[in-house]
Amino acid sequence: MDTPQVQLPGPENPGTQNAANNSNSNSNEVEMTDSHNAANQIEETQAAEDNTLPDAQAEPEPEAPTPAKKNAGFNFLDFLKSPIVEIAIGEGVNQTILTAHQTLLIESPLLSEFVNKFEASGPRRIALPAENVDAFSCFLEFQYTHDYTVTQRSIPAESSEIKTSDNTGEQLLRHARVYTLAEKLGMPSLKRLAHTKIHQVNGTPSGELAYARYVYTNTPEDDTTIRKPVASYWAGRSHTMRHAIEDEWKKICLDIPEFSFDVLTMVLNKKEKANNAEAEGTPRGRGPKRLRSEK
Repeated sequence: MDTPQVQLPGPENPGTQNAANNSNSNSNEVEMTDSHNAANQIEETQAAEDNTLPDAQAEPEPEAPTPAKKNAGFNFLDFLKSPIVEIAIGEGVNQTILTAHQTLLIESPLLSEFVNKFEASGPRRIALPAENVDAFSCFLEFQYTHDYTVTQRSIPAESSEIKTSDNTGEQLLRHARVYTLAEKLGMPSLKRLAHTKIHQVNGTPSGELAYARYVYTNTPEDDTTIRKPVASYWAGRSHTMRHAIEDEWKKICLDIPEFSFDVLTMVLNKKEKANNAEAEGTPRGRGPKRLRSEK
């Protein structure tokens, strides 16, 4: 009599599974898992904006990025099987060592280049002395959760003001650092998320000006995605806000001519448009008030 056999559920192709297990036994090899393919399925890059800065008018709130989708074969265990990589952020006494699974790091083209240079028996360590540790921790949080959190340290965690109020400007700056880091790492989804979060923060004149200085110092001239809202914001409010920060306002206008030119161009375009409308006999209506949540 044949002995009855019990068959446990398993992968459809055991040969493939065995091969995968054998490859995972060597932690020094770069593993390309299904999660890497998932990054390639994130929503398509938004259409490039016109390099010409428009008038300082209310613009629609930037759309929230579509959440990254995992494919049907996604298994979180694949991440846990991936080798651990050390990332040294900063240098000297300010250096901080972070760790992350290699599979998540290689979704960034820049970090993938570092990983490809690892020797089979050597250490797995990436040195980024010029990067900001807070911004990089937000990148890692985004890689694991598809979101990141920036809070104002001076406000208690239970406060409802934490999501919208930024009395020091630090929230705006931290989101801006995530934005510029995402550009370096080649992570468009994180870049769009940071830009969306920026427009959810209400700041003070001093904080907004510090944010404007950072943007115009750390982004290329053709990046109108982040520069245009900054110029539009100040073109619409500088006539009143500058009085509270007169010295800082004068300094940024002299230090960063591009900022001054963009703001002035918007003010002049708006004035020209109003004059043309008046000359044509078109009634001048009062436009909607620009909110921080709008570009």
